[in-house]
Amino acid sequence: MPDPSTYRPAPGTIPDAPGVYRFRDPAGRVIYVGKAKSLRSRLNSYFADLWSLHARTQQMVTTAAGVDWVTVGTEVEALQLEFSWIKEFDPRFNVKYRDDKSYPFLAVTLNEEYPRLQVMRGAKRKGVRYFGPYSHAWAIRETLDLLLRVFPARTCSTGVFKRSAQIGRPCLLGYIGKCSAPCTGQVSAEQHRAIVDDFCDFMAGKTDAFVKRLERDMLDASEELEFERAARLRDDIAALRRAMEKQTVVLGDGTDADVVAFAEDPLEAAVQVFNVRDGRIRGQRGWVVEKVENLTAGDLVHHFCTQTYGESEGEADVPRELLVPELPDDAEALADWLSERRGSRVSLRVPQRGDKRSLMETVARNAGESLQRHKLRRAGDLTTRNKALEEIAEALGLDTAPLRIECYDVSHIQGTDVVASMVVFEDGLARKAEYRRFAVRGNPDGSGLDDLAAMSEVMRRRFARYKAQAVADAPDSAAEPDSAAEPDSAAEPDSAAEPDSAAEPDPAAEPVEATVEPSGELPGIDPLTGKPRRFAYPPQLIVVDGGQPQVNAVATVLAEMGVTDVALCGLAKRLEEVWLPGDDFPVILPRTSEALYLLQRVRDEAHRFAITFHRQRRSKRMTESALDGVAGLGETRRKALLRHFGSVKRLAAATPEEIIEVPGIGRRTAEAVLAALNPAAAPN
Repeated sequence: MPDPSTYRPAPGTIPDAPGVYRFRDPAGRVIYVGKAKSLRSRLNSYFADLWSLHARTQQMVTTAAGVDWVTVGTEVEALQLEFSWIKEFDPRFNVKYRDDKSYPFLAVTLNEEYPRLQVMRGAKRKGVRYFGPYSHAWAIRETLDLLLRVFPARTCSTGVFKRSAQIGRPCLLGYIGKCSAPCTGQVSAEQHRAIVDDFCDFMAGKTDAFVKRLERDMLDASEELEFERAARLRDDIAALRRAMEKQTVVLGDGTDADVVAFAEDPLEAAVQVFNVRDGRIRGQRGWVVEKVENLTAGDLVHHFCTQTYGESEGEADVPRELLVPELPDDAEALADWLSERRGSRVSLRVPQRGDKRSLMETVARNAGESLQRHKLRRAGDLTTRNKALEEIAEALGLDTAPLRIECYDVSHIQGTDVVASMVVFEDGLARKAEYRRFAVRGNPDGSGLDDLAAMSEVMRRRFARYKAQAVADAPDSAAEPDSAAEPDSAAEPDSAAEPDSAAEPDPAAEPVEATVEPSGELPGIDPLTGKPRRFAYPPQLIVVDGGQPQVNAVATVLAEMGVTDVALCGLAKRLEEVWLPGDDFPVILPRTSEALYLLQRVRDEAHRFAITFHRQRRSKRMTESALDGVAGLGETRRKALLRHFGSVKRLAAATPEEIIEVPGIGRRTAEAVLAALNPAAAPN
C-alpha cells in the first residue's frame, strides 16, 4: 500500500492559486479529480494524519502514488477543466451522480426531415429535443397516446416509414387519425414540422394558450354549423386536459426550475431532483452516491451541478433557476458556468418561504425516504442478515454470530435532561417491544453527568436488573443473591425503563424460545402476566454509540459487575470505525460489508430513540411553571393571569389588589400566587 508521504510534494512547490488537481495510482490511472481556490491549502489537507481523514479519503490517498495539478485564472475555468477531466478519466473515487438504470426521455428528432416522437435513453444527441426525464417508459407512452390525436406526428421507426412510403399506404396509426401520415404525402414536410413545433410548445409549458386556441376554433366551427369538426376539437381539448392533469401545477408563477435536495449520512448521500417547467413537475430523478470526503451540502450541490448539467447537448437542460438546500462556496462561479451552458442567466439560490420552500421540503422528504430504502433494502433478506451477523462475528472475533444485539445511546443538552436508550435487534431485525429508555438522574450532589458517566450508570442499572431477575428465576429463590447482583441503589424505578408508548411489537418477529422448568414456569417469564420480565435476556453483543472512551467506560462497568460472556464494541459516527475494549486502533470494516450496514442501522435506531425521549422530557420540563403548584389555580386561571399581565415577571411584581382584578381570582388565591412567585418575601 503506497504511503502518502512518499509522493507528497515538496514544501513550497504547491502554488497558492486556483486550479484543478488529480491523483494517480501506481499504474498512472487517474483515480480522483478535484478543484480548489487554493491548491496549496487543499492538497496539504490530504497529507494530514491518516486517522483524521474521512474513511474513503484514507482509501484514496493510500491507493494513489502521485499527484499533479494545473493552475487556472478563474474559478469558472477551474470548473470547466474539472468537468473535462472527470469526463475524460472517469475517476473511481469521484462522487458519481448516476445509478444502475438509464432514465427515459420523450425525444423529438428535430434533426430529421420528418421529426419523430419516441422514447429515448442513454447519451443525448445533438439536434434532438428532450422532455423529461420520466420515471418509467410507460408514462411517456401514456402521455403520447393522449396527445397524438391532437398532434398527429410521426412515431414510427425509419424502416416502417420507408416501407409505408414504398407501398403508398400508411400504418395503422395513420388510419385511426393518430398520425398525419407524411410517409404517403398526406401532409408536406413543412406541415408535419408545424405539428411537431406545436407539440414541443405544448410540452414546454405553453398549455393554456394552446387550449384556449382550440376552444376558439371549436366555437367558430359550431357557429359555422361544422358540428363534426367541433366535436373532434372538443375531444382534442378533453385529451389535452387529461394530459395536463398528470402534471399538477406546483408553482403558480410558471417557474422553470430544478429543485434539488439531499439526505446524507457520514459515508453516503441520497439526492432527489424535481424538474419543474412552467410551474409543473415534468420529471424526477434520484441517486444514492458515496461521499469521497467530508462533504457539506454545498459541496454536494457543486458536484451535482457539474456532473448533471455538464453533458447536455441539443436542448439545454439547465433551468432558469436552481433551488438548492445550501449554496456552495463557489456559487457565483458555478452560476456563471451554468449560464454559459444555458446561453442565458441562471440563478442559484436557497428558497426561504412560500411554495418553493414547501416544494423543497417535499423533495427533501423524498431524498430521506430514498436513503432509508437504500439502507434497509437488505433487511428483508434472510441470507443477507445471516451474512451480516457472520461478518460481525468474524470482525469482532466472536465464537458464534450475535443473535441478540443491544445498542445504547445517551442524549442531552449540556448535561440537562440526560436520557439514554436501549434498542434490541434479534436475528438482524428490530424488536421494538424490547426497547427500553432511561432517565439518568445524575450525581448525588445534583450535578449533571457527562456521556461516559451517564453510559456507565445505564449499564450498571441494566445488568443489575438482569442479575436480580436471574436470581429470582433460580429454583431456590430464597437463596441469598450475590452482592454483585444487587440492583444499583441509584437505579430508576421500573417506570423509567418502560418501553416507549409509540413502540409497537414487531408483528414479524419470532417468539422467543424458552424451555419449561420443572416447576412449570418459563425462565424470564412473569408467571402472572405471561410476558417477559424487563431485562430478562442478556445480549450476545453490546454496541455503544461512540468511540474508544465510551467503549472503555462500558468495559470497566461490565468487569466490575462480573459480566464476562457479553461482547462489546463501539461505532464512532465520524469515520464509522468499530472500536473494541483495550485496543489502540479501531477495526475498519469494508465500506460495502453487510456487517457495517447492520451496525449502522442499530446505531441510528438507538440515536433516534434517545433523541425522541429527550425531546419529550425537555418539552415537558419547559411547560412546567412556578404556578403549577398553587392550590386552586388550574390551567384556565393560569392562562388568564399570564394573558392579563403578559409575563410571570410582571405577575410577581403585582399587588394582590391588581391580581384580584383578573376574573375568577380571589384574594386568597392572589396571595398564594405571590407566595409561590416570591418565596423569599413570604411570611415564615
